Amino acid sequence: MSEKYEPKDIEGKWQKIWDTEGIYKVSDDTSKEKHYVLDMFPYPSGEGLHVGHPRGYIATDVYSRFKRMHGFNVLHPMGWDAFGLPAENYAIKNKVHPREAVNRNVARFKEQLSLIGPDYDWDHEVNTTDPEFYKWTQWMFLKMFEKGLAYESHEPINWCPGCQTGLANEDLEADGTCERCSSVVEKKPMRQWVLKITDYADRLLADLDTLPKWPEGVKEAQRNWIGKSEGSEITFKLSTENEFNVFTTRADTLFGATYVVLAPEHELVKKLSIENRDEVNAYVAEVSQKSEIDRTAEGKEKTGVKLEGVTAINPANNEELPVYIADYVLAHYGTGAVMAVPAHDERDFEFAKKFNLPIKLSVSAGEITNDSIAFTGYGKLVNSGDFNGLTSQEAKQKITEFVDGEMKSTYRLNDWVFSRQRYWGEPIPIIHCEECGAVPVPYDQLPVILPDVESYEPTGTGESPLAGIEEWVNVDCPTCGSRAKRETNTMPQWAGSSWYYLRYADPKNPDAAIDSKKEKHWLPVDVYVGGDHATRHLIYARFWHKFLHDIDVVSDLEPFPRLEFLGFIQAEDGRKMSKRWGNIVNPDEMVDRFGADAFRLYEMFIGPFENTVPWSTDGLVGTRRFIEKVWRQKDKLQDDNNDALETSLHKTIKKVSDDIESFKFNTAVSQMMILVNEMDKADSVGKEQYATFLQLLAPFMPHATEEIWRNTLENSTSVHISEWPEFDESKTVENEIKMVVQVNGKVRATLTVAAEISEDDAVALARADKNVQKHVTTEPKKIIFVPGKLVSFVV
Repeated sequence: MSEKYEPKDIEGKWQKIWDTEGIYKVSDDTSKEKHYVLDMFPYPSGEGLHVGHPRGYIATDVYSRFKRMHGFNVLHPMGWDAFGLPAENYAIKNKVHPREAVNRNVARFKEQLSLIGPDYDWDHEVNTTDPEFYKWTQWMFLKMFEKGLAYESHEPINWCPGCQTGLANEDLEADGTCERCSSVVEKKPMRQWVLKITDYADRLLADLDTLPKWPEGVKEAQRNWIGKSEGSEITFKLSTENEFNVFTTRADTLFGATYVVLAPEHELVKKLSIENRDEVNAYVAEVSQKSEIDRTAEGKEKTGVKLEGVTAINPANNEELPVYIADYVLAHYGTGAVMAVPAHDERDFEFAKKFNLPIKLSVSAGEITNDSIAFTGYGKLVNSGDFNGLTSQEAKQKITEFVDGEMKSTYRLNDWVFSRQRYWGEPIPIIHCEECGAVPVPYDQLPVILPDVESYEPTGTGESPLAGIEEWVNVDCPTCGSRAKRETNTMPQWAGSSWYYLRYADPKNPDAAIDSKKEKHWLPVDVYVGGDHATRHLIYARFWHKFLHDIDVVSDLEPFPRLEFLGFIQAEDGRKMSKRWGNIVNPDEMVDRFGADAFRLYEMFIGPFENTVPWSTDGLVGTRRFIEKVWRQKDKLQDDNNDALETSLHKTIKKVSDDIESFKFNTAVSQMMILVNEMDKADSVGKEQYATFLQLLAPFMPHATEEIWRNTLENSTSVHISEWPEFDESKTVENEIKMVVQVNGKVRATLTVAAEISEDDAVALARADKNVQKHVTTEPKKIIFVPGKLVSFVV
């Protein structure tokens, strides 16, 4: 064993030995309690990893090693989320086939991850682009189709002109642009497949309360995204004999409605006989060019057009109301129509002021004038006929019943647009027959393999590039035998990632997505770690899992009972690491310069796991020196323990154990630094004490600890399968403390005394100190004693 710590001499060596010995191989031994530790798997980009990416992977590696040393049967896998727009856009940019690009990028990611010595069993690797994986994604889609949860729609969807594909709402930034290419997203009618996630909205919402180990901020983000509103659906009749429904949470204000508004895209707008048709059409065309964020921005000047020749009837009092279209009403939110009550809604108030419309009070709040503002609170009803005097809450249901309305819930969450008009995705296993309609591909014909193509660029026509592959598209209908065509839209990137965690437990199964016994043993995931997807992936996966529970594929209602959200690592300049800014730090270079263990330690020590923190390459100098200090302790080992180190050692066992369990890795490392400093000052370190310390360090710095464990301490088996040390509670209590002695507020001495020293003994020892005696020459006016801390003399 080298006298000097040289990481290049030991890290690659031990990685090969671990692989040969198979110490990380996953066992299906159900006699041992399992622990399933999972990262949100990466999209393997062409740029490879930067130093921000491994932070979560190192954390789960530390935690899974910790659990293995506690005797758990550990599953800690890694795989690749490799279908979808990111891979295809990268391939187009670099003029390489997506499959070739993905294979190359996966190899690069594995190479980089392997440098830091993770405890993955690569026999459990999954890749969403593997036909043996996406066979089961297609199988699950067909099960949803059977249950009526997958359906075709021709409604307007989010169309990205840059990516040339439809997008789900979850794929948009807050400003309405595409999260991939930043293009302004348009609304475009298009045939697409949709999953009825809204059928699960109540369950997705209610079951958040069963997840106490999720960050409250993530749960709140999901509640807001699902956006449940309790209210009333009320029908308004038009003078044209048409009718429409409005959803309102304030049925108590119905008597105060003075006009109604339809979304410009509302289906009635095209059907109605309108006197100013040209003006209406021009406004509809103008609005179609605006993003949703532009249309609904707070403080934006209200615009709209009255539908001349059309009036609506208020069902509460039979008053005729003018009908407008306005951009602040969205077709897909609620019913795409609102009853406007300007006295009690700020947007309606602003619109009424601009178009000189009546403002009628229906809930008491003092006088409302055209110079006032809307009162949006609750009160007692006025100007509301027989309902006057009722409270708002009392009146909501009574007025709804009075107008033959219905109490309902609506959601901000929309059904999941599941089609992409692109090449690189799972084929949707549907065949279109003129006689039979949409027909499922028979289960025994799965997987429907994505064909190889020479040209995979988006067509821009709304059709996938697959539409031009006649030998693949043209098939016989499985039902009637007539000539038919395959579905040419592909699934979104989120398809495979909605259930991939199941496949890790049974990655080679040709007969099922997961064997039922393995599912019951390994699921649910015990701790799930990631730094993104508070809404999209986590909502999709929860929905998918609940559906699989409903068809008896999984046993639990939630896939991830514990979620740990990690903060990002910023560049040293405080910005996000990006090729654009030229501030990316490559982890390969850090490992080459400082060693994998120093890199791992720094990533865990850099700050609280959930915080966003700045990178500092200089920080690795400190963790490298720490390892060298640990390394030096082997030169002063003795058979007998050093009693002076016992308290610190057992305090460290306790704190490191607690901190790893609660993902407080930075304070765990800090505590170990304190202990090694004490060891460094000590004349000797007991072999048993050193061995215990190495076990605590092993999850963080696996290579150096293994080298010392096996060679210096001559153990025949790996430190990583040794038993985690236990602390002795009695040894975590300090027997001696440092007590400060003050005279007139100034520190004059620091004494080492028994932890339980009495006041009389403490004062006597303080008075006996020579330096204190210099300043206390007469009887003190006052003596203050704080147990365990200080004696203070006032003279």
